[in-house]
Amino acid sequence: MEKEAVHCIGCGALIQTEDPDEAGYAPKSALEKEQVICQRCFRLKHYNEVQDVPLTDDDFLKILNRLGQVDALVVKIVDIFDFNGSWLPGFHRFAGKNPVLLIGNKEDLLPKSVKRAKMANWMKQQAKELGLRPADVLLVSAAKGHGMDEAMAAIEQYRNGKDVYVAGCTNVGKSTFINRIIRQATGEKDVITTSYFPGTTLDMIGIPLDDGTSLYDTPGIINHHQMAHFVGKNELKVITPKKEIKPAVFQLNERQTLFFGGLARLDYIKGGRRSFVCYVSNALKIHRTKLENADDLYARQLGELLQPPGKAEAADFPALVRHEFSIKEGKTDIVFSGLGWVTVNEPGAVVAAHVPKGVRVMLRQSLI
Repeated sequence: MEKEAVHCIGCGALIQTEDPDEAGYAPKSALEKEQVICQRCFRLKHYNEVQDVPLTDDDFLKILNRLGQVDALVVKIVDIFDFNGSWLPGFHRFAGKNPVLLIGNKEDLLPKSVKRAKMANWMKQQAKELGLRPADVLLVSAAKGHGMDEAMAAIEQYRNGKDVYVAGCTNVGKSTFINRIIRQATGEKDVITTSYFPGTTLDMIGIPLDDGTSLYDTPGIINHHQMAHFVGKNELKVITPKKEIKPAVFQLNERQTLFFGGLARLDYIKGGRRSFVCYVSNALKIHRTKLENADDLYARQLGELLQPPGKAEAADFPALVRHEFSIKEGKTDIVFSGLGWVTVNEPGAVVAAHVPKGVRVMLRQSLI
């Protein structure tokens, strides 16, 4: 008799006992348990250790392409703190004719002064500019449980008795969101493995709903322009905010530079004395210097005064690429994908942002 296929309850991978380096590996002894968990999820859950699993961009695209072939509600999750970095380009094409509910996660990281309704409108506007017209926009903190009742009610309203597919980039808190739904609906805790690290869910995990339909967790799509892919796991903990961000305000004269650890820098070239408001993880140190000293300081202090990257990682850290911008409108954010943003309130500044090659930096209408 053929053995029944067993899937890991953490990440959805097909369980196999042959190759420890491939997805879904579990020792034979694990198969005797009622709920089987692969070694990768076990290590993640109990030791917070991540193991990379070989999934190509093609694998992710195949999974995304499935969305357009089903008749379902698609829930797209973005990280509010890294809205542009966690946006999936061309997502409206993958979703096909299905309605999309856009959910901004990690709202607990935004300063309390930010009006939530204004934030939802801002997200709707940004989504429209990026080609997506969501059925609705909601803000939640999956980790804290804020806004989850409203999110669950909206999912129920828009799915019309159909399956639900939850999609998003790596690191947006997608599995935390689904775990929270399961916990609130059934009382079960942490059914899906969650972690800080990019790429935890390996294949679609179906969670049965009461009416015979299912809620599917899809793997986090890797967005290569996110800063997360240029840092090690210790540095990721520094740049990933855990609690409400405290904005850091710098009054800068022309020809001054701000370093964000050693990961990025902002040169203020001209525009008279003015203030720059920095929204980054509270754990990331910002260092001010004169523009004329910046290159020399970076060469000498990367991995020392300018951390992250740490000393060991500094040797292999990619060179920073310069992007110059003229700020023509008031209330503009200079966005460093995956790191945060700097707000300039008046027009007329000329700045240069430096980021590792491949990381995106852009201007947008101010979020706050």
